[in-house]
Amino acid sequence: MLRDLLLILFWAGFSIPAAADPTDDLLCHGKAIQGGLLICSAPAGSTLVASSAASTREIPVDATGIATIGLQQAEAEEISLSVTGTDIPPLTLPIAPREDPYRVIDGFDCDKVDARTPEQIEHAGQSWVKKRDAFETFSLGRGALDGFVPPAEGQMSSPFGPTRKYIGVGKDGKACEKVSVHQGYDLAVPVGTEIVAPAAGTVILGDPDLYYEGGTVFLDHGAGLVSVFMHMSEVDVVAGQVVQQGERLGASGNTGRTTGPHLHWAVKWRNPGSENRGDDFYIDPALLLELEPAP
Repeated sequence: MLRDLLLILFWAGFSIPAAADPTDDLLCHGKAIQGGLLICSAPAGSTLVASSAASTREIPVDATGIATIGLQQAEAEEISLSVTGTDIPPLTLPIAPREDPYRVIDGFDCDKVDARTPEQIEHAGQSWVKKRDAFETFSLGRGALDGFVPPAEGQMSSPFGPTRKYIGVGKDGKACEKVSVHQGYDLAVPVGTEIVAPAAGTVILGDPDLYYEGGTVFLDHGAGLVSVFMHMSEVDVVAGQVVQQGERLGASGNTGRTTGPHLHWAVKWRNPGSENRGDDFYIDPALLLELEPAP
């Protein structure tokens, strides 16, 4: 009866504390919505299997009995969770849909969208290697489980999720057309606004000049979550540095491929149990701000 009550509360949108003894059951809390995150309690060292009509993921449960499950922007309407090698009954959870707008942006400067000159293409290629290598690095920590705070003081200017179709002409006179999904959470802040760690973590990339992103910091919060901060005017941390929640990372700016000053904050969920980084994806940072900390 208690288990059924907890599941009813979960589906109603309440945040449910995990069990004190994770060996007794499989319990989850979080945001069961497309683009959200589940934090689950299960036997330490076991494997949690998340299955849906679209995919099956095997996620290791850490030594404290916790695993996170990222939910894709187009996640299936139902997900089944089970723990391998145990007689713990599986959970089947409905996933709430999201409604993301579609926008057409005409008259765009094509040089803001793609690398076009040989110099730009070389710069973009070097930046891609740096990002790839950083995302393959995993750090230990529980920062992702302790809750998130906004990384800067400012109003949200663009949410996670909208699809944008850009149409325009570049300085070379050539037309362009590109469709992209906004996979971050933008804050409208002036250049020089302090950026702080939304949760504790280890810096895995600190670079002042990536091609598209400009000044960028990757902060690994543990539990598979990495925050990405883009377009910074100042980067005050270096790879390997451990920072606490609220500690300064640098300052916002207008660097990289931007149309104005702002902070782009994105959060990528990575499965520690998979070596295929192509299966990783971005989730909605706004939903993380609503999460209750894990016990």
